[in-house]
Amino acid sequence: MTASEQQFLDNPLGKTTTLDDVVDAFEFLDDWEDRYAYIIDLGKQLPAFPDDERVEGNYVHGCQSQVWLIHHFHEDSGRLYLLIDSDAMIVRGLAAIILVAMNGKTPRELLTTDVDELFERLDLFRHISPTRGNGLRAMVGKIRDIAAKEVAA
Repeated sequence: MTASEQQFLDNPLGKTTTLDDVVDAFEFLDDWEDRYAYIIDLGKQLPAFPDDERVEGNYVHGCQSQVWLIHHFHEDSGRLYLLIDSDAMIVRGLAAIILVAMNGKTPRELLTTDVDELFERLDLFRHISPTRGNGLRAMVGKIRDIAAKEVAA
């Protein structure tokens, strides 16, 4: 296994930091200022993103901030592992929530994961700007496109 493949597998988001952790934190934190701080802290868990992968093909269009997304399909497990990075702290945190929900799943699971329901449950769309909401949808859309190509392969 190469170092870059290991970087995907070592990503804690979706493994040691789970969707239940995020939902529980949101339920525990009453104030949106505290929730924003939590989202930013989640973003700090994102693994380092390789500088040489900050290329047009990995750029997520539709986001207000600069966002890059790369993936690795692990043949042995049949799972898709993801890395996302952004130049904006809050977007890094929102990307972390996406990774918690989608990282390390099979492509078929990714195609059926209802991330919009998660965002509604966390009440994110009411508390982020419409352009950030579009960015979230763009990240999820790119992940679904990647998953669809893996399913078709």
